[in-house]
Amino acid sequence: MKGLKLIPGWLRARLGWHTLGLLASLVIIGIAVFVLYEMLRNIRPREVLEAISGTDPWRIGLAALFVAGAYFTLTFYDWFALRTIGKPHVPYRVAALASFTSYSIGHNIGFSAFTGGTVRYRIYSAHGLGAVDVAKLCFVTGLTFWLGNIAILGLGITVEPWAASAVDHLPPWVNRLIGIALLAGLAAYVVWVGLKPRRIGVGQGHWTVTLPGSKLTFLQIVIGIIDLSFCAAAMYVLMPQQPFIDPIALGVVFISATLLGFASHAPGGLGVFDAAMLVALPQFETEPLLGALLLLRLLYYVTPFAIALVIMGARELTMSRRRLAAARGVSPDPLAAAPVIEPDAEATPEAAPKPERRRAAG
Repeated sequence: MKGLKLIPGWLRARLGWHTLGLLASLVIIGIAVFVLYEMLRNIRPREVLEAISGTDPWRIGLAALFVAGAYFTLTFYDWFALRTIGKPHVPYRVAALASFTSYSIGHNIGFSAFTGGTVRYRIYSAHGLGAVDVAKLCFVTGLTFWLGNIAILGLGITVEPWAASAVDHLPPWVNRLIGIALLAGLAAYVVWVGLKPRRIGVGQGHWTVTLPGSKLTFLQIVIGIIDLSFCAAAMYVLMPQQPFIDPIALGVVFISATLLGFASHAPGGLGVFDAAMLVALPQFETEPLLGALLLLRLLYYVTPFAIALVIMGARELTMSRRRLAAARGVSPDPLAAAPVIEPDAEATPEAAPKPERRRAAG
């Protein structure tokens, strides 16, 4: 009996939200791997390469512009969060740097809440922000992301419930009710934060965050919607031309697949996002659709990741040189290090005493 009593305590000590989340991630990844294997085991790689090479260059260029627009919108996640937590002194250029590098690196490594937070702390700590400030900022940026997702997914499912049925296999009328419930919940949240200031956190000290009011929450929602719309538009222009798919329907499928990939914590949602897209769009041939997904990964994940690594590497190298120069008492700027030579008053001809002229003896 004593041993039986110890088992629940042992489980309670080791099972928590983190463990359950990890188990859910592993289940999602395992299902995705099985689905991908079943769908891709007879794939013809040559046709995939032909689909990629046959994509019109202007479509790739337009998709790249949409991806750039998405990352530009992401910079306002941090800009908005800095003002929400009371750190408006941090300039936009720093917020843009932290946002781009943290999202680019976090998307590709996985567990973006941790990896992205680490990159943000590395950048913002140079501007007076501590670990608690960065944690608050990550919370606000995450809130912006989820508010935008709820808004655009609720609208999309309400308008195109059949597209959601391709992902979750629920009846369209159930998905429409889910969409309406999402919008109703979002409206209730906006009203709730608008009635009076709402604070969440631990205690009354530095760990509390004051949620944005209703007007600022609308701004959060708009930022999130624009970001996701750019991403969905990039996917849409890369899609095979036949058969036709409605942009809203593709947006619902794309965002649903993105959320599944995000929930898996896999790097870039690798495998999970792709499996969801392939399952939800059976009307497309596998090879052309897979080619479009690979192009999107190249534009949205690989290229920004490489750019972010170069930027962070250059930044770390510059900071190391400055620290080394400061330790030696030498300025890293050669021009700034050049000594300023003051003119010697005794050496200048103007300052030298003029000899008195003697009168000639007459």
